[in-house]
Amino acid sequence: MTIKNTYPVLVIFCISLFLTAFAQAELRLAGIFGDNMVLQRGMENPIWGWAEASTTITVEAKGQKLSATAGADGKWMVRLPSMDLGEPFSIKVSNVGKNDAFVQAIEVKNVVVGEVWICSGQSNMEWTVNGSGNPEEERANANYPMIRHIKVQHTISMAPNEDCKTTGWQICTPETAGNFTAVGYYFGRRLHTELDVPVGLINTTWGGTIVEAWTSGSSLESHPDFTKRIQLINDSAGMMDKAAKKFESDMKDWQQKYNDAMAKADRESVGDIDDSNWGKITAPGPWEQQGHRGYDGVAWYRKTVELPERMVGKELQLSLAMIDDNDRTFVNGKMVGRTNGWRTPRRYKVPSDINNKVKLSVAVQVVDNSGGGGIHGAANQMQISAAGMDPVSIAGDWRFKKSDLMVNLPPRPVNPGFNGPNNPTALFNGMVNPLLPVAFKGTIWYQGESNAGRAHQYRTLFPLLIKDWRKQWNREFPFYWVQLANFMQASSEPSGSTWAELREAQSMTLSLSQTGEAVIIDIGEARDIHPKNKQDVGKRLAGIALKHDYGLEVDYSGPRYKAMKVEGNKIRLGFDYAAGLKTSDGKRPARFEIAGADKKFVWATAMIEGQEVVVTSPDVKDPVAVRYAWANNPVGCNLTNRGGLPASPFRTDDWPGVTVGAK
Repeated sequence: MTIKNTYPVLVIFCISLFLTAFAQAELRLAGIFGDNMVLQRGMENPIWGWAEASTTITVEAKGQKLSATAGADGKWMVRLPSMDLGEPFSIKVSNVGKNDAFVQAIEVKNVVVGEVWICSGQSNMEWTVNGSGNPEEERANANYPMIRHIKVQHTISMAPNEDCKTTGWQICTPETAGNFTAVGYYFGRRLHTELDVPVGLINTTWGGTIVEAWTSGSSLESHPDFTKRIQLINDSAGMMDKAAKKFESDMKDWQQKYNDAMAKADRESVGDIDDSNWGKITAPGPWEQQGHRGYDGVAWYRKTVELPERMVGKELQLSLAMIDDNDRTFVNGKMVGRTNGWRTPRRYKVPSDINNKVKLSVAVQVVDNSGGGGIHGAANQMQISAAGMDPVSIAGDWRFKKSDLMVNLPPRPVNPGFNGPNNPTALFNGMVNPLLPVAFKGTIWYQGESNAGRAHQYRTLFPLLIKDWRKQWNREFPFYWVQLANFMQASSEPSGSTWAELREAQSMTLSLSQTGEAVIIDIGEARDIHPKNKQDVGKRLAGIALKHDYGLEVDYSGPRYKAMKVEGNKIRLGFDYAAGLKTSDGKRPARFEIAGADKKFVWATAMIEGQEVVVTSPDVKDPVAVRYAWANNPVGCNLTNRGGLPASPFRTDDWPGVTVGAK
């Protein structure tokens, strides 16, 4: 995006006066617009921004020329008429200042028309391709110039913001795709490849956040659990925003000090330095077990590795097992990668131009926030390899030094507690309201983990959010979400479950029109709330859109419970989407529970009969209720259909759950 200013011949009486006028007249676009952006086909596309009050703004695109007048607050807007697919084009925006003092022009380049989807929620939607399964292969194959991605920066506000900061629109390449939302990318990739249309992904996400943070105050105020809270926020919004701005300023100053300290630490620990006075440590192995018990902070690992001559000049892969918690890794003084997360294997490419001598200097900065720290995992996970050659082990002795990086810094500024991201309306105001009224096809959503303890309340909060967003855009757009994956330790006996109740609340929201749910009860991980298989998550969400919004005949849903019938000591269950009802492993259906009027559930025997399942147990002679996959992590649930899509967890009873009354 280029901005130009053209000044006519003027007699300038005062430079300061001129500069003041220029600042007041600055022409700009809203942060959601920029080079490489995707506009929604088949709809009007609002384009807006700010300029000097009362001036006329002209917008030109694809032979269309529209104009608008900036209001008293400087805001202006035009609506580009509906467009269809075509070649990339430019949008030119210009205005003339008062008294024809000067002209400003903005050119937005490489714009395409296609399908735009908002991707929102907490960390499992924010999770990047870099952190998902097979990141190296996925990045290498991510050559899709007609998939574009923009991320809204984290912003908290207690009052609705008009604009937002973003990364700008990025074209999907092997260099950029690693930082895309993984679920959004795999969703968009399937749409792009099956529809042959450009796809735009608007990523507005924040890990660990609650659904009410993403809901507007005007809608949330109608919920009885939040009426008083919203009134309090409205009464004190000015004070909160003032505190937030001070925190932002303080944090900026602290970050600069941190960056300076980090650069100093790099100079002292990376590249060709003398590390003979450093201590020693064995890797892999937590540093707590090697004389550094209780240490939380920053430390450096260094090792000089002698390579075989045949490896020199080759592209290498450096494997460092896993690191607790975060790392920055350097080879011969050049950073080759960085990763956050203690359970993520570190595998970094070392370009051939860095690998230019027999001896490699490997330096790893480790940041441990709490608990265990250091490099951990198996010795065979620590190696340097090149294609077609035996790997060189780098396990064993390393040089080790604790860093005073954090000790010498002033305390990190504390975010005011009342102004954190998990406050009602805070993220709607900061990260959704600024997008209004951008044109898009629909929304995909992955959130709920942070509300699991209040799952019964989620029954009303989640549909409220969907209705709220539709009200804000004045359009009933498609809204599809991911049901929570299986997670945590598997239960050996039937019991209550907060996550099962949250899944139920999500499924109940299907009563709203133009909604859909991707079930992933089969691809979660017991010990990781962020399961790596984001490919199937995106694929299943895309299947819903391809069926409902683009008319393709695809299998998009697993079996869903429809009705039950008691037959003596058995219960017969009927399902929707049950064509080809089967199990994923060829065994009998598992994870069914059955109970009588005493509400005591026991494991049941289940049999598939056509498109139905018959459930029974010798311990329950007069059954009244059945549950399926009703647990945080229902390991072994295996009911699917012809498309191989998993059945959604369900229960036939409406007995009070473990989250009733939690607020």
